[in-house]
Amino acid sequence: MLPPMKPTRLPLLWLALGAAVSLNAKIVMKPVAYEQGGVKLEGCLAYDDAKVSKASPAPGVLVVPEWWGLNDYARSRAEQIARLGYVAFAADMYGAGVTTSDPKKAGELAGQFYGKPLMAERAQAGLDQLLATGLVESTHVAAIGYCFGGSTVQALAYSGAPLAGIVSFHGGLIPVPADAAVKNKAKILVCHGAIDPFVSKESVEAFMKAMNEGKFDYQFVSYAGAVHAFTNPGADQLAKATGLPIAYNAAADHRSWTHMKVFFQELFAR
Repeated sequence: MLPPMKPTRLPLLWLALGAAVSLNAKIVMKPVAYEQGGVKLEGCLAYDDAKVSKASPAPGVLVVPEWWGLNDYARSRAEQIARLGYVAFAADMYGAGVTTSDPKKAGELAGQFYGKPLMAERAQAGLDQLLATGLVESTHVAAIGYCFGGSTVQALAYSGAPLAGIVSFHGGLIPVPADAAVKNKAKILVCHGAIDPFVSKESVEAFMKAMNEGKFDYQFVSYAGAVHAFTNPGADQLAKATGLPIAYNAAADHRSWTHMKVFFQELFAR
């Protein structure tokens, strides 16, 4: 009969090594200067250097900010995407360092894009930067956007950009171009505040009609009690300062992020 084996310390060693690797891992976030249409831009690249490298690329996600510009909130979303194991690039739509908390100024900045090719072109410049990193699997790329950014990723998809999918968080629903069904390559997830005062019933109906007639692969999810900017924890403070009918909704924020993660699992399945 063999003598009883002494308890091994290997599992504890493995745990200790795993903890050390976890502590050493970090989210790399760095500014990236680029240009589009003569405008100097500065985006933000984010990825987990313990999971992603040029030898081990990952799916990529373009992040397009709200109409306030590329601020700390937009960067935090890029960081969250990176923590999921993806490579994120927060695009600059206005120009290096151009942000605002004034709704009048934000309206002026965002207004130059609606109904114009510039909306998709400026977003495409950000997508090009993401792809140029060498860290991204080019066949596994998505774009997400918030408010104005949600409208922007719709325009980018309709232009025929090489996207597996897009997610619009409380974005305005822009008119779907007649040729979008032929050009579009992306699956579409719209995360919508059910009582968003900025998106009319007519806009929702027109969007649904265009999606169905064009046979788009889309999901439209409405979150009860949610208004515009429901994912932004700073929305309540902005509402007090500006009088805008916006508000954070923790339940809708959590649910929409979960829906996005499930959507990405489908898009990026190997």
